Amino acid sequence: MPKILFLPGASGQASFWQSAASRAGLEGVFFSWPGLGAEPPQPGIAGIDDLSALVEREMTEPVSIVAQSMGGFVAIKLALSKPELVERLVLAVTSGGIPVASMGGADWRSDYFATFPNAATWIGDPVPDLSSRLTAIEAPTLLLWGDADPISPVAVGQRLLALLPNARLRIFPDADHDLARTHADSVAAEIREHLTGERVSSAM
Repeated sequence: MPKILFLPGASGQASFWQSAASRAGLEGVFFSWPGLGAEPPQPGIAGIDDLSALVEREMTEPVSIVAQSMGGFVAIKLALSKPELVERLVLAVTSGGIPVASMGGADWRSDYFATFPNAATWIGDPVPDLSSRLTAIEAPTLLLWGDADPISPVAVGQRLLALLPNARLRIFPDADHDLARTHADSVAAEIREHLTGERVSSAM
């Protein structure tokens, strides 16, 4: 099985995916994002492109990428720039390069900076619209969404489903932006099946 890279959202915490990964019986590389959330800054990390470069350094062989929210934008960028190295994708409640605000997504920035006042301000900068390029991504992709997520509504997941040629969308009732933690058992089962082909009980 390819090496698995786990990418957090703007909280930047390497621990974000560890509970779901443990339940799924999966190991991999758990990234943190320097300067985001409560993570200390690191010289040379000053934007999304630098985070992408950070992840790319681990891509010395084909990988699967499991990504949350903003981390999903990084994953999409890598799938576009290094398609030969990205075998499978799991994208949870991400923008994925889709203009979320136009699809009813709430602006998360004020709450984020109130929670993480020392976070790098560049995380609030607009990101490019990659919609027109998404049809080029051939990697099998699992989309995980909650139907109660105000930041990335189900409409965003449905749009990604329409654009990505080899995608499947799983919607979790009553789940919001932290579904990978609040619904860790069910999320773990979906991820394991997508990455390994093995269906396991969601009550692992």
